Amino acid sequence: MFEDIKKNKFKSWLIVLVFLVFISLIIYYICMALDLGPISIFIAMAFSIASTWASYYYSDQIVLKLNKARPATKEENLQLVNILDALVVSSGLPCKPKLYVVEDMQPNAFATGRNPENAVICVTTGLLDRLEYYELEGVIAHEMAHIKNYDIRLSAVVSVMVGFVVMLADWFTRIAFWGGARDSDDDSKGNAILMIIGLIFLILSPIFGKLMQLAISRKREFLADATAIEFTRNPDGLISALEKISSDPNELKVANNATENMYIVNPFRGKKAKKSSSLWSTHPSTEDRIEALRNLR
Repeated sequence: MFEDIKKNKFKSWLIVLVFLVFISLIIYYICMALDLGPISIFIAMAFSIASTWASYYYSDQIVLKLNKARPATKEENLQLVNILDALVVSSGLPCKPKLYVVEDMQPNAFATGRNPENAVICVTTGLLDRLEYYELEGVIAHEMAHIKNYDIRLSAVVSVMVGFVVMLADWFTRIAFWGGARDSDDDSKGNAILMIIGLIFLILSPIFGKLMQLAISRKREFLADATAIEFTRNPDGLISALEKISSDPNELKVANNATENMYIVNPFRGKKAKKSSSLWSTHPSTEDRIEALRNLR
């Protein structure tokens, strides 16, 4: 587990660095396409540093905003609060995560935040309505395992950055339709290489975004499942929860391609992972996870 935590921290900083370079190139190309001249490099650096800083420090708030989440209350969600209080003790987490709720019929959940001290667990109203006590306990324990293993930092940073890359790609596509790059003078030849690199990165941004998501190994779900059982000592609760969540037909309306990797089960019902999931799946199949949990008994 400690080795996985170390790898997650390293991956997080590596992705932040790659994102910084990637955004700098894209913004530089956009500025040159708009014929802004030498000031382009300064705009690119300032924009990339600001967006990277915001993505890292405010990734949890951005994710919660995207999912239209609201804080849970003890008056409305007493059972959820009690489960979390008990699991904080058994998990050994230094701080109690904040609880949020999303108004949606699909049962699902995710955890986010840059570290255990700034962690958030978010569940849907569908999860609260459909799951029994021990099933809900298994799901919350799974999300607390992601917090303890520092999966949340990697997941939140990747989700926000992937969304930002997609937004930039869409923005530049619109700009290109308005007129595209203009020829200026001989100085443009000196910037040709960086402009070409920026254009290539821009064209490949959807693939880049997907690869960033897949940098979050699917193995983390198996590890979180196993860690959750260490907290609860009850694999049956999580097994039953996974079966209910994966079999629910409702679509999660607030989910998008940037955040799909964060949920305990893929929120898109048309993209359910099959047995022996493909390389491009963000989640292992529910059948594989249940089989692994049963082997823990």
